[in-house]
Amino acid sequence: MKCRHCGTALQLPLVDLGSAPPSNAYLTQQAMHAPEKWFPLRVLVCEHCWLVQTEDFAQADELFDAEYAYFSSFSNSWLAHAEHYVAEMMERFGLTADSHVVEVAANDGYLLQYVQERGIPCTGIEPTASTAAAAQEKNIPIVQDFFGVRLAKELAMQGRQADLTAANNVLAHVPDINDFVTGFALLLKPHGVATFEFPHLLRLVEENQFDTIYHEHFSYLSLSAVERIFTANGLSVFDVQEHPTHGGSLRVFAQRSASGEQARSDSVNDLLAREAQAGILGADYYADFQANADRVKNDFLVFLLEARRQGKSVAAYGAAAKGNTLMNYAGVRPDLVAFVVDRNPAKQGKYMPGSRIPIVDESALKQQKPDYVVVLPWNLKSEVMQQLAYVRAWGGQFVTAVPTLQITP
Repeated sequence: MKCRHCGTALQLPLVDLGSAPPSNAYLTQQAMHAPEKWFPLRVLVCEHCWLVQTEDFAQADELFDAEYAYFSSFSNSWLAHAEHYVAEMMERFGLTADSHVVEVAANDGYLLQYVQERGIPCTGIEPTASTAAAAQEKNIPIVQDFFGVRLAKELAMQGRQADLTAANNVLAHVPDINDFVTGFALLLKPHGVATFEFPHLLRLVEENQFDTIYHEHFSYLSLSAVERIFTANGLSVFDVQEHPTHGGSLRVFAQRSASGEQARSDSVNDLLAREAQAGILGADYYADFQANADRVKNDFLVFLLEARRQGKSVAAYGAAAKGNTLMNYAGVRPDLVAFVVDRNPAKQGKYMPGSRIPIVDESALKQQKPDYVVVLPWNLKSEVMQQLAYVRAWGGQFVTAVPTLQITP
């Protein structure tokens, strides 16, 4: 395999998580009687541009199909994050009713609903039919398509260039990262601003967040790699912020290289220096990641097997993609985790891919009263534990596996 940005042959491994189905390919009752398609899940590091990337086996249209079931609006903390973003961008960049905001990967309209509330014209770009329909129900204009140079040119020809583009948790999801980034350089107005949010590779490696690796993530991003990619494709980075979302994310601000007016913040050079000091631009930095992932897997399995030996019942909360990575890498099946609760009706009544654990609504917790509830989206642990505080009434305890096994009464 060659690097999806610079074309260098890839040799340096980060981790091999065996094989798994696509993490959002939830199974219907009918699909439970058919075979699943599994793909190897290996991640390699480019030693030229230091882009970390999943080895290609699955195509994007196999991963983001009409039944894609990730809906952003089911997390209250993520909605609050989106609303705060809109307020901050309006104030910082002076957005008005004469501006145009475009969100790429608009999902179910979780962010653009706040843009609309402020009277700012907006357009969402979302390729998956299920989430696009949810956004359209909120009267948000949606272009149902994958974003890249072709679509950016079409929108620009229609006079729909953007003063601000938002791209949250999508830069890692695109197989052709050069085409995707160039699209923003074409879609922005001459002095427009693009923001991108994505989990920070530095946090992924240092906090052993291996469960954020799955086929839908084609890339794992540092600021060092992102700046190189942006520079090669017509964008310049002028600011960066660190946010706690998704276990530690970056919000990168960029503008058209040829016409942008924003001054470069010291925060960009400061973070690039931190990454270099950590060793992110050297092979040794990635050497221990496999062993650390194996330790988490083994500790989680020991906990589940001991709970079963003691006759304790275990359920899980959050049928998230990261949970599917953990379950499939550890080989967990319904004999060890009876069911997974999820707030999303699109997932309820289905089964986790690979592990085939049933997904149910929250009433199952109160009926079954499990001894342990494993919080699979550990980045939302505080939110989930507050929401499920009643579990403690019957002596139930909360468990997270990443970055280390923790049991919380």
